[in-house]
Amino acid sequence: MSITVNCANGIIHIDDQVYPCRTGRGGYISADKGREGDEKTPTGDYIVRFGFYRADRLPDANRFPLPTKLTMRPLQEDDGWCDDPDHPAYNRFIALPFESSHEKLWREDGAYDVILVINHNDTPPEPGLGSAVFIHIAQPDDRQTLGCIAVTPDVMVKLLTAIGPGTKLRIESG
Repeated sequence: MSITVNCANGIIHIDDQVYPCRTGRGGYISADKGREGDEKTPTGDYIVRFGFYRADRLPDANRFPLPTKLTMRPLQEDDGWCDDPDHPAYNRFIALPFESSHEKLWREDGAYDVILVINHNDTPPEPGLGSAVFIHIAQPDDRQTLGCIAVTPDVMVKLLTAIGPGTKLRIESG
């Protein structure tokens, strides 16, 4: 199983089906040329590693497993992701409070109700090459992301059903 995102056309291919998606408002860039905060989606080949979800927003998740073979962890209010290139925890999951720059994963806007973590710049993280590149829920106003891939909730369900450990993700420029 593999997933392909076409940044130029704003589409994601899942199981031979095509759906709209949102990518970086700064466009896209080869993963080795991207920089922290450039708002560009890094192109390249990745693996979907694991995911997070807001159990309070997905009430069935408390009673039934999510429809995926991927390892999924419920988010806690003190979960975050370090985006400080000068910190040893750069591009890593962290607990809050946290003294350096970070992204709070418990958000009220719904974007992180489901987060899929890919292996962008993580083995090991290279400072400044970009962090917190996820697949997550699209904003209701359909805006572009800060470099992530965003899909509607119904597409996320299709994605969760299709993926499992080691699912390949290709992010293409066009």
